[in-house]
Amino acid sequence: MIQAGIIGGAGYTAGELIRLLLNHPEVNLNFIYSTSNAGNKISDIHQDLVGDSALKFSSVVNPEVDVLFLCLGHGNSKAFLEAHQFSSQTKIIDLSNDFRLEKDQNFKRKRFVYGLPELQKSVIKNADYIANPGCFATAIQLALLPIAVAQLLKDEIHINAVTGATGAGTALSETTHFTWRDNNYSSYKVFNHQHLDEIQQTVNQLNSNFFPEISFIPNRGNFSRGIFASLYTKYEGPAESATTLFKDFYKDAIFTIVSDEEIHLKQVVNTNKCLLHVQKYKDKILITSIIDNLLKGASGQAIQNMNLMFGFEESTGLKLKANYF
Repeated sequence: MIQAGIIGGAGYTAGELIRLLLNHPEVNLNFIYSTSNAGNKISDIHQDLVGDSALKFSSVVNPEVDVLFLCLGHGNSKAFLEAHQFSSQTKIIDLSNDFRLEKDQNFKRKRFVYGLPELQKSVIKNADYIANPGCFATAIQLALLPIAVAQLLKDEIHINAVTGATGAGTALSETTHFTWRDNNYSSYKVFNHQHLDEIQQTVNQLNSNFFPEISFIPNRGNFSRGIFASLYTKYEGPAESATTLFKDFYKDAIFTIVSDEEIHLKQVVNTNKCLLHVQKYKDKILITSIIDNLLKGASGQAIQNMNLMFGFEESTGLKLKANYF
């Protein structure tokens, strides 16, 4: 069994990562580092784990683990790796945005690979360092990859997507309080959300001659978890060809499924799935994409990347049932 460590163990993504690793047949969870919770039982913070483990948060790290997950706030992963040395054999998966863009991927003789399995699985299999994609970026890129690879993006892309309250993390703010979120809906970071840079980077890598704008409106929903994204752009050709294009592209993707029926969030919450639905309206294609922001959008995808890096079956530890009812 491989030995795994987690840095930054108190947040939502860390909680899901701990749950997944405790139940992964190929992994032993060696330590969970948290300066604010050192000595406390993990189940004191992640109360869904009561009775599952006697592990406590640690104030020290084991530099010899096989895989290290960084669940730190954006901007903090680089600082942590500057201050701590790990074995040359330790593979690192970072869940922040510190290494996702091309300009940031080289760091202290480490080369971070962008970890979207449906885009570059073979590269991930041979990587030692992974930049795990953002949650909105995952849902939106999976909706665009088939037409981007086919060089069919010709016009502006319009995106409207809503995420649950867990997307904002555990730190309370005015817009995460129950009294604000309940029976409410709002937009934020309109046209300049940080995940747009990842999306633009991938589109430009696949379509070097793509210059139209990608317009992205992120929204806050009054539910806990999940992302529902709707995208449209101009598309030449019949609806049948679009659906076939998507199904052919994802025929070997174990977690990305193209549905013939319209989709809804309860189909994916608590899973590592992305469900897509494709429709054609006059000269436009409409793609709907749904994921669980904490799993396929974060911790589940991190485990998927780990499985690929260590040669495990891609779905190991990720065969999860949706919270359908």
